[in-house]
Amino acid sequence: MGTPETSREPCPDRILDDIGGAFGMGAVGGSAFHFLKGTYNSPTGLRFKGGTDAVRMNAPRVGGSFAVWGGLFSTFDCSMVYLRQKEDPWNSIIAGAATGGFLQMRQGLGPAARSAAFGGVLLALIEGAGIMLNKFLSAQQPMPVMAEDAPQETPNMPPGFQLPNRGSQPDLDGSSSGSSWFGGLFGGKQEEPKAKAKTEVLESFDSPMPPTFEFK
Repeated sequence: MGTPETSREPCPDRILDDIGGAFGMGAVGGSAFHFLKGTYNSPTGLRFKGGTDAVRMNAPRVGGSFAVWGGLFSTFDCSMVYLRQKEDPWNSIIAGAATGGFLQMRQGLGPAARSAAFGGVLLALIEGAGIMLNKFLSAQQPMPVMAEDAPQETPNMPPGFQLPNRGSQPDLDGSSSGSSWFGGLFGGKQEEPKAKAKTEVLESFDSPMPPTFEFK
């Protein structure tokens, strides 16, 4: 069952988005790692300067390596989306294997195959963990309870008692929508429209003059 990644950008823009995100993640992580390493390896009194020098020399290189990996992964991922015409975890797994193998092509066929297998297994673990997390979160969400409106009861009346005027009104047209639909479907005889009663306005008749009490 495919799980489309609705939170990611569309495929042409996804490559640039992943390159920028991978570079930022590598630069931040590499800066923290090399600052601690440079501070630890520097002599007393020059630890802070040694840490900043190590960040300046190594952080851009680590960020660039992450950016290359992210760009190649997104390129292969978009290629698989275009070829398979669907979004599912298999695209990411194949893209991870292809990226790992492509980056180790200069070392030979054996190292490239091992790197491809490692990349595919790593992406399979990541995708599997994401699917399990989504299922766990969806199972924890409570289902909405649909509460039906209770019938209003008249005070001082036994339950279930209903006034005569509150009952269901009969069908005034004399025909239901289901019968008219089946009649039109199977060619039944359609009922002729009933003649509407004409309302005539009666002319006013001459009424006697009312008595007056004027003194003549």
